[in-house]
Amino acid sequence: PRPPKPVKLGDVATVERSQADSTSLTRTDGEPSLGVSITMKPDGNAVAISHAVSEKLPELEKEIGGSTKVSVIFDQAPYVERSIEDLTTEGLLGLAFAVLVILIFLLSVRSTLVTAVSIPLSVVIALIALWLGDYSLNMLTLGALTIAVGRVVDDSIVVLENIKRHLGYGEAKRDAVLAGVREVSGAVTASTLTTVAVFLPIAVVGGMVGQLFAPFAVTVTVALLASLLVSLTIIPVLAYWFLKAPALSPEQARVMREEAEAKELRSPLQRMYLPVLRFATKRRLITVLAGLLIFVATMGLAGRLQTNFLDSSGQNTVSLTQKMPAGTDLATTDAAAKKVEQALASFKEVETYQVNVGGGGGFMGASTGGGGGDHASYSVTVAEGTDTAALEDRLRERLNGLKDAGEITVGGSQGGPGGGSTNQLQVIVQAPDLDTLRGAAETVRGAMAELDGLRDVSSNLEASAKRIEVRVDRRKAAEKGLTEGQIGQLVAQSFRGATLGQVTLDGRASDLILRNGDAPEDMAEVARLKLPTATGTVKLSEVAEVARVDGPTQVTRVDGERSATVSGTSTASDLGALTATLTAKLKDLKLPDGARYTIGGVSADQDEAFGQLGLAMLAAIAIVFMIMVATFRSFAQPLVLLVSVPFAATGAIGLLLATGTPLGVPALIGMLMLIGIVVTNAIVLIDLINQYRESGLGVVEAVIEGGRRRLRPILMTAVATIFALIPMALGLTGSGGFISQPLAIVVIGGLLTSTLLTLVLVPTLYVILERTKERLSRGSRTGRHQAEAKVEDDRLTPVG
Repeated sequence: PRPPKPVKLGDVATVERSQADSTSLTRTDGEPSLGVSITMKPDGNAVAISHAVSEKLPELEKEIGGSTKVSVIFDQAPYVERSIEDLTTEGLLGLAFAVLVILIFLLSVRSTLVTAVSIPLSVVIALIALWLGDYSLNMLTLGALTIAVGRVVDDSIVVLENIKRHLGYGEAKRDAVLAGVREVSGAVTASTLTTVAVFLPIAVVGGMVGQLFAPFAVTVTVALLASLLVSLTIIPVLAYWFLKAPALSPEQARVMREEAEAKELRSPLQRMYLPVLRFATKRRLITVLAGLLIFVATMGLAGRLQTNFLDSSGQNTVSLTQKMPAGTDLATTDAAAKKVEQALASFKEVETYQVNVGGGGGFMGASTGGGGGDHASYSVTVAEGTDTAALEDRLRERLNGLKDAGEITVGGSQGGPGGGSTNQLQVIVQAPDLDTLRGAAETVRGAMAELDGLRDVSSNLEASAKRIEVRVDRRKAAEKGLTEGQIGQLVAQSFRGATLGQVTLDGRASDLILRNGDAPEDMAEVARLKLPTATGTVKLSEVAEVARVDGPTQVTRVDGERSATVSGTSTASDLGALTATLTAKLKDLKLPDGARYTIGGVSADQDEAFGQLGLAMLAAIAIVFMIMVATFRSFAQPLVLLVSVPFAATGAIGLLLATGTPLGVPALIGMLMLIGIVVTNAIVLIDLINQYRESGLGVVEAVIEGGRRRLRPILMTAVATIFALIPMALGLTGSGGFISQPLAIVVIGGLLTSTLLTLVLVPTLYVILERTKERLSRGSRTGRHQAEAKVEDDRLTPVG
C-alpha cells in the first residue's frame, strides 16, 4: 500500500487565535484594569520607592498610549511622610517646652542656652549612629528621638545647676566648674547608664516586638550616651566661657555664700519642701505606711486597666472581602461584586477603590481564604480627613443590605506597624478527619459568635462543593491497555486542552493548546468521553465510574493534621478581657472526640509579647541594681533606690486609667524605660547625701541638706522631661501616635509619682537603713567591749 500523504493541520483541525479563559478580573473605580503590586525589600525605603514610581507614571501612560490611565490605589508613603512630619512637630514642641521649663527654673537666658545645647548635639550624634547602623528615619526611630528630647537634657541640667550653685557661692569660675562637675559626675554617669541598660534585654525579645523596638532602643541608647558625653565635656566648657563670675576676695566669697544659702532657704520651693522632708524623716513609720497605702490602692486599680496588643496604625485604607457560596462561577461572583462597587461609588468619602474577583488571591497578594471564582477582595482608599472607623460602620450597614451578594466583611483586619493584624482573634481547630473537624469548627464558631465585642466571625473551612469524581477500575483499564494516569490526563485534556508548546505571533509568545472539541457540559457527556487505545476507542464509563460527590474546596493541615481557623474581628477596647472571656467559653465547650483547639491570632501575639517584656523588665531591674551596687559599693542602698520603681508604676497605671489608654506593647516599653529613668533622680540624691555623710554630717542632717540642694535639679529634670512629652501624650498632631502616645503617657505618669516619692520616701528609707546599721554597729561594739571587760575581770579575780 501507498504511504499516506501528508495533510495540512487545517484539513483535520480548526486553528484559531482566541483569548485564554479568565481566572480573575480586576477593576479600578468600576473600569477594567490591570493591577500591579510593588513590594519593598526589607531594607527598602518606602518613601523613596513611592516617589520614584510616581515620577515614572506619566512616562508609562505616554508609552502605553490611548486613553490609558494609571492610578495609585495603595501607597504607604503619604501616611509615613505625614506621620514623620507630625512627630517632628511634636518633638520640636517638646524641645521648646523643655527649654522653657529650664528658663523658668534658672531665670537666666545664658544658662538656659548652655543647657539646651545638649539637645541638638545629642540628636545629631544619634542620627549619625542611625546612618552608620543603616537604620532608616521612620516613625519608630523618630518617635525614639522625640521621646529622648526630654531625657537628653537631664544630665546637662544637673551639671550646669551644680556649677551655677558653686558660682553663686562666690567661687572662682575655674574652681566652680571643676568642683561642680566633680560632685555630680559619678551620679550622672551611673544614672545615665541605668537608663541605657534597661534597653539591653530588648535585644533578646523576639518576634514582631523585637523587630519593631530594636531600632527604637538603639536610637534612645545612643542619644542618652551622647547626652552624657556632652554634659561632662561640652557643657562645662560652655559654662566656663559664657557664665559670669565676679572676682571676689575670700571674705567677700564667704559673705556671698552665706547670702546665697539664705536665699535658697527663703525660696518658695525650699519653704514647701523642707517641712515635708523633716516630717517624713521624723515620722518615718507614718511616711512608709502612707507610701504602702498609695501603692496598694493603685495596684488594686490595675485590675481595671484595659489591655491590647498594638493600636491600629491608622492608615487611610479599608479592606473588604466578599465570599460567595462554594463553587460559584466567576461570572456570578463578578455580578455580585458589581453591586458592592455601586455601593462604594455612592460614598463621597471613598476616593478610589479596586476589586479583584476570583483567582483566590486578594489585592497586594493577600489571601482571601480559598481559590476559584467564589471570592472577591477590595482595597478602598478614603479621602483625606475621613474618620475611617465611622466609614467602616456605614459601609458595613449599607453592604449588609445587599441581596445575593454573599458574605461581605468590612475591615477584616487592621494592620499594625509590623504588617501583622492587631485586631484578629483566631482559634485553630485540629481533628483527625474532615467530619470531626467540621463539627468542632462549627461549635467553636457558634461560641465565638455569641461573644460581645467580636464581629465577622467565620471559619476558613470552606463549605463542600459538588464535584464530579472519576473512579478508575484498574482491572478493566488494564484490559484496554490504559493506566490511571493516562485516563486522568485524557479527561483533563477534554476540559482544558493540552498545552503543546508556545508559538510567537506578532512578537508575542502564546500557548499552543490542543482541544478535542467542546468540553463536556453534564455527567452523561463525561461518561461518554471516548478514550483512544491501541485497539480503538472506548467510553470512559467502560473503564471507570463517574459520580457526583461532595468535596472540600481546600485542605489545611497543621503538623500533618487537618485544621480549620475560626477568626473574628475584635471591636472591644480591652483585648485582654475579651481573650479571657473567650478562653473561659472555649473551656466549657464539648468538642467531638479527637478534636482540639489552640488560641492564636492577636491574643497569642499579646501573650507572647507581654511575657517577653515582663522578663525584659525583670532583667532590666537586675541590671540597674548591679550598676547601682557598683556605684555605691553597697547592697542595701540600691534596694532603697529600687523603691522608686514600683511607685513609678503607681503613676503610670493611674494616668493610663485617667486617660482611658489601654496597656499594650508601647505602654510596656514605657514601663521598661521608667525603670531606668526613675532611679536617676534617686541616684543623684543619694550620691550627694553620701558625700555629706563622708564629710561628717549625721544621717538626718545629711538627708536634709542633700534633699535641699538636690530639690531644684530633680524637679527641673522631671518637669523638663514631662513637658517635653506632653505634645506627644496629647497627640496634638493627630497621627503617628499609635506607639509614641501610650509610651509618653506612661513615662509622664511614672515621673510624676516617682519624683514626689523620691523626694520624700527615699530619704525616709535611707534614714531607716542608716539608723538600723548604726544600731547594729553599736550593738556589735558594745558586745565586743563587754567581752573584753569580762576577760579582764577574769584575769584580776584572786584564786583561793
